[in-house]
Amino acid sequence: MKLGKLTEELEILLNIEEFRGCDNSLNGLQVGNVNAEVKKVAFAVDACLESFKEAAKAKADLLLVHHGLFWGRDIAVTGTHYDRIKTLLDGNVGLFGCHLPLDAHPVLGNNAQMAFRLGLENLQSFAEYHGKKIGWAGTLKEELTCDRIIEALGIRTDAHNVIIRGGKEKNRSVGIVSGGAALDVDQAMDLGLDVYITGENSHQTYHPCIERGINMLCLGHYETETFGVKAVMKYVSEHYGLETCFIDIPTTL
Repeated sequence: MKLGKLTEELEILLNIEEFRGCDNSLNGLQVGNVNAEVKKVAFAVDACLESFKEAAKAKADLLLVHHGLFWGRDIAVTGTHYDRIKTLLDGNVGLFGCHLPLDAHPVLGNNAQMAFRLGLENLQSFAEYHGKKIGWAGTLKEELTCDRIIEALGIRTDAHNVIIRGGKEKNRSVGIVSGGAALDVDQAMDLGLDVYITGENSHQTYHPCIERGINMLCLGHYETETFGVKAVMKYVSEHYGLETCFIDIPTTL
């Protein structure tokens, strides 16, 4: 399959056009020859030198990432940026980035996938960012403790993770926004949710959580954003019959 055709279809699938005005990352094909043939696609959370080297080593024709190379400003192709792009070009690896669209997608997104993993019912979008709601909220089929929720998600945890136990021992209503969305706990509290799940923590959220009675699970920016790329990987494998692989480079953050 031609790279241009594949990425064009992925842009439609992932609703990239919808986020053109509110996401300063360059969603879509960032590096690549649209006429190149694609037989294998690699997936990773971050566009970094290590993931590029691993994709080239795996002989992938395309690498799809959540965090791409470009974030709304000009970057000279020198230093580490040069090294990254040279690695892609030398390995004939294209690069496709999908940031906010992959957080918000109702089926393949990071937040939707975590909601599905928990079996949430009565799903509704919430957590507005630049005019778009990117998170999902819903209710558990049965009340669960914070520890049981983490277990159900299957997320790797370590000393960097933070649980603010400001609410009830067992939770029924859940809000989810992956990555660096600690401050969106305010919107979760406004909805009266029992627990809010995100990636990074923030000192300024601690006392409001205690005072307003909500539990907050900060389970890692990286870990909470593996769900989307893995879901797209499964889709690409099943829908296009292409070989795929996941490049796991955990940051513990």
